[in-house]
Order: sequence, then C-alpha cells, then structure tokens
Amino acid sequence: MFSWVSKDSRRRKEPELFRTVSEGLKHLYTTKLLPLEEHYRFHDFHSPALEPADWDNKPMVLLVGQYSTGKTTFIRHLLEQDFPGMRIGPEPTTDSFIAVMGGETEGVIPGNALVVDPRRPFRKLNAFGNAFLNRFVCAQLPNPVLESISIIDTPGILSGEKQRISRGYDFAAVLEWFAERVDRIVLLFDAHKLDISDEFSEVIKGLRHHEDKMRVVLNKADQIGTQQLMRVYGALMWSLGKIVDAPEVVRVYIGSFWAQPLLVADNRRLFEAEELDLFRDIQALPRNAALRKLNDLIKRARLAKVHAYIISVLKKEMPVFGKDSKKKELVANLGDIYARIEKEQQIPAGDFPDLRKMQELLLSQDFGKFPSPKPRLLEAVDSMLAHDIARLMELVRQEEAQAPTANVRGGAFEGAADGPFGLGYGEGAGEGADEPEWLVAREAPSYGEVFYSLGPVQGKLTGAAAKREMVKSKLPNTVLGRIWKLADVDRDGLLDAEEFALANHLIRVKLEGHELPAELPSHLVPPSKRRPE
Repeated sequence: MFSWVSKDSRRRKEPELFRTVSEGLKHLYTTKLLPLEEHYRFHDFHSPALEPADWDNKPMVLLVGQYSTGKTTFIRHLLEQDFPGMRIGPEPTTDSFIAVMGGETEGVIPGNALVVDPRRPFRKLNAFGNAFLNRFVCAQLPNPVLESISIIDTPGILSGEKQRISRGYDFAAVLEWFAERVDRIVLLFDAHKLDISDEFSEVIKGLRHHEDKMRVVLNKADQIGTQQLMRVYGALMWSLGKIVDAPEVVRVYIGSFWAQPLLVADNRRLFEAEELDLFRDIQALPRNAALRKLNDLIKRARLAKVHAYIISVLKKEMPVFGKDSKKKELVANLGDIYARIEKEQQIPAGDFPDLRKMQELLLSQDFGKFPSPKPRLLEAVDSMLAHDIARLMELVRQEEAQAPTANVRGGAFEGAADGPFGLGYGEGAGEGADEPEWLVAREAPSYGEVFYSLGPVQGKLTGAAAKREMVKSKLPNTVLGRIWKLADVDRDGLLDAEEFALANHLIRVKLEGHELPAELPSHLVPPSKRRPE
C-alpha cells in the first residue's frame, strides 16, 4: 500500500556538521522537517510551525493549578521580589497568562505587542485571537533568577458554577501550546482543596503527552499535621492515578512555598528536603535545555511522519464520485487505518495522534485537497532521525559537560544552597564542623571500653577484631567497608583508639539516616592525625 515510500539508501546524506546545538536544531527543522509539515498540512491538525525564537529562548517553567493554590506566591518566593501585574489573594486574582521574564527595565508588555516581537517565542499565540491576547502579558524585570529561566503564570482553573462562564478562548488549547514549548510543567495543589474540577481534569489529560515534563507540588502542607498530611498525600496520588495515564508515578513535592513562618512545624525537615529537591530540578533546566529541545524535535518529527502516512492513505482512498459518504466511512474507520499503518510501517502505537481528536479535525477537511505523496520529504526526515540527530547528541554532551551543574542563581535558590541554613548543615557528618574541639572526643569514653575489650595489640585493632564489633550494627558490608576506609586515617590497615571511636561515630551517623561523606571532613580527623598548619 505504501509503495511510494522509497527505500533507496543511496540517497542518504552524510550527517550535517554544526557549531552549536541551537544552530543545528534550527537548521534541521527548517531544511528537513518543516517542508514535510508544510506539504502535509501538519500545522492545521497539530502544532503551529516553530520559529527561531523557539530554539533560542531560555528554559521556561509553566505553573498550572486551580485558583488560590499559590501559583503567583510560588513565583514571588522564587524571585524574592514582586513582579509587575502580580496580584495575590484567596479569590481568583490572576485572570491572565503572565510570562515573567528577565529584562533591563521593569514593566509590562501587552499580548498584542508580544506576538509581533520576533525575539520572543510567542508569535504563534496570535492564532488564539484578541480574547486571549487581551489576557496575555509579559512582566519584565531585572532579577538574577530570570537571567536563566522564564516563568509562565496562568489563570486559576475554575471549579463549580464558575466553569460555565466562558473565557472567550480555548483555555486547554493555550495550555497545550505552552506545554509543547516549556521545559517544566508544575501542577500546584492546595492541601485543603484536593478536588479536581472538570476543567482541571481536562487540562491534565491535555498534557498527557508531556508527562516527562510534569512535576506536582502539594502546597500549603504546613497548615495540617503529619497524620492528616499522609491522608492528603494518599488522596492526591489516588486522584492523579485516575487522570494521568502513565505507568510511572508523578513526582510530588510536599511543602509550603512562600517566605512566611510554618504554621505547623512538625514536618519542617521534610519540607526543606522537598524544596531543595524541587530547586535542584529547576536549576538543572538550563543545563538540560538543549537535550529537551532535541527530544521535542524528535517527538515532533515522529508525529509528522505518522501524519504524512495518514494523509497519504486518506488521499489515496478517496474515489472520484461519492466523496462525502466515503469521507464519513474513512473517518469512522480511522482506527483501522492507524492499525494498517502501524503494521506496514512498523510504527509504535504511541506515535499516533489522539484518535478522537483526529476524527473531529478530519470532519471539517476536504480530502480531495489533500496533497499527493512526496517520498523525498519522508526520506529527508528519516535521514535526519537516523544520522543528523546522532551528531547533535554528541554536541549536546559536549555543551552539557561545559555547563555548570546549577545555572539558576539568585532569589530563593541562594538561600537554600550553602551556609548554616542549607539542608543538612551541622547534621550527620557535618556535625561539629564549627566547633573548636574534636566532636568524637565526647563519645570516645564509651567506645574506649569496647576498644580494650577487643584485645588491641600495641594500641591498635586488627581488621578482624574491629569487624566483630562493627558488624553488630547490622549495616551491609559495603557500607562498613566505606566506614573502615574513612576511619583508617593513616592507612596502616589497623585502628587505634581514636580511629575506632571515629568508626563508631560514622556508624551512628549512618544509622541515623545520614549519608557518609565521600572523603573524611577535616573536623572529623583525629587530633593526633592532623597535619600541623
């Protein structure tokens, strides 16, 4: 059935050479994928064409949630600064899409001006009309966080009677447009309002092809106790499991993301650890941005190929007469066409567009005007996927190796990084770092009795003797082996009284749930083993 698809491998070209990943992505898209999209009218069915700004823009974080879940407050917490157009309150206050971006001066750029600026990645939003553009602005301000990322604040998703009030534009379609282009999607839930409205459920289902970008934040968790928090967390996971159609569990971060005192401080350490994990995830976005764009290009290319096959089959099946009845038959049997293409072209079922949505779009199309097949366009995309992408992957690894591990600086990211208020400071192996005396000396007397009961020779224990005591901790041998290496400071294969006390201290650190250091911190080195300054 697909005899028009050429298999001539001699027409393959050598992989393109590029200086940067961004340059390569733009070139491959405009020269190989875009011609296929334009010929088979991909943009009428799926996503608008990409522009240079889509490849050059900073990583973007999209915040989505029902009203009063703390989306705007979350941004304020990250920036540690108010931004133009910010409104916070228990009622639905944010009624616009606000792109919070970095700039030399502080101000607001209206939506109609944004979509004509070629430097911004928003030009294709023009298709959603004035009803949307009147509720779309860019809040620009100088802020160190915004030097690395941009943040998209969205209107609170409505519930109950408010859902019947028309927004005047396709809210779910706008969110889907952003979801295709952002690097991270953060769904915010209020620990006191876990009900997922119909509109929110529709939005989450519309994001189902972007599960790899999704993160969930259970916000305002400091307002409830530990027992209630466990119940709320379980209820949230159950609700998400019914909506998010993915085998993997969505990562949920629990905390209170604002700069106010905790109302219930029982879970302070949990909140700090969760916040740090989320911050690390966001900080890694600039470093992984090139890989994300490459991944999106591959996904888009695979969808465009499938779309080309579908259009070609529908074009071929259309008769000269009786077109309307045949069109209805083809649309009704689109699932069978999917299955035929999947079998004959060896394409995974996950690459095909949503069946019901595709059927709805096809009903308004004139199949007779569908383009004739052009095998060379498919060959160009196949060559890009088989050869050029591999070359770009090498460039991605080179750029990632040269980039710092945490690119996002400033704002709340600075307060959570280093210093005495960083997570784990003064705990575990870091305990006693600021004290003048050797911390282990306090515990040494209790370990001294055990040390001498094991029969040291010339003041030192052999490995076999120390092992008899250390295995009583029930820690795995791999962990005890690391502790031995850390405690044997002078590397003589024996432990003296100080080193034995240090080994027991490290065992206690591990049993309390802390990680062992890769190298022994200077404050834990026994006084007799320290080098004179």
